[in-house]
Amino acid sequence: MVMWMVNEQVQAVTIAGNDSDGSAGMPADLHAFFISNVYGMGLLTSAVAGNSYGIDAAHIVPLEFIKQQFNSLAADFDIKAAKTGMLANVEVMDTVADCYQQVNFGPLVVDPVISTKHGAMLMEQAAYEEFKQKIIPLATVITPNFFEAQKLTESDLTTPEQIVTGAVRLQQMGAKNIVIKGQHHTNDRKTVDDYVLLEDGSSFWLKEAYIETNRVNGTGDTFSAVIAAELAKGNSVENAIRIAKKVVHVSIANSIQVGHKFGPINHWAGQKA
Repeated sequence: MVMWMVNEQVQAVTIAGNDSDGSAGMPADLHAFFISNVYGMGLLTSAVAGNSYGIDAAHIVPLEFIKQQFNSLAADFDIKAAKTGMLANVEVMDTVADCYQQVNFGPLVVDPVISTKHGAMLMEQAAYEEFKQKIIPLATVITPNFFEAQKLTESDLTTPEQIVTGAVRLQQMGAKNIVIKGQHHTNDRKTVDDYVLLEDGSSFWLKEAYIETNRVNGTGDTFSAVIAAELAKGNSVENAIRIAKKVVHVSIANSIQVGHKFGPINHWAGQKA
């Protein structure tokens, strides 16, 4: 007779919003968990109605339902890592922070979702302040894009020295390991250069060739989700970040055509990275 071990499969959870077109948010996270051979669960905080042209409507999940999702998952599963995505307002952030500290979902990867990769703000000021106070100190890894890092560190980040100093500032705010993702928005980009500062003080740069494409939806989600998946499998933070960088690069480099305008990255290609 075959004996099955309960919760033998590695599990991770994304605490995020759902994008109806599947390109970003929770769907991208679940794609990333799947290609990482990790069983992914989704704890819903919000939902948007949208497509490749943009977002048409949004809905925030009631707080009691968010709490119940935490309780339901914790009562049954052995979740080894978690990541956050869109946390829409102060109340959602408080609820997620409080609930996360009451369960054992493993290390937390925080994808800030403060602004787009082009610099457009996604978070109101009150929520931004709450994010700094409640969410950043919980982060095992935080993965701000260039504009998010600029705002969080209150620095231009125009030189490597400023980026290094900015990463130290983020550690001082409570995050253990920092990835400041490089610029995507300038026309003369040759490479995308990410700076990594680890909890032990060691640091390094990760560089990949810049690819001109509008098929980049879900890039940040996927990057942070792959890190979470690798941590769930017991990988080191450094290796998890390196793997995530490669997966995202390959997923962008081998585009798929979905939608008329801004499309998703290709997780099938990333699976082979």
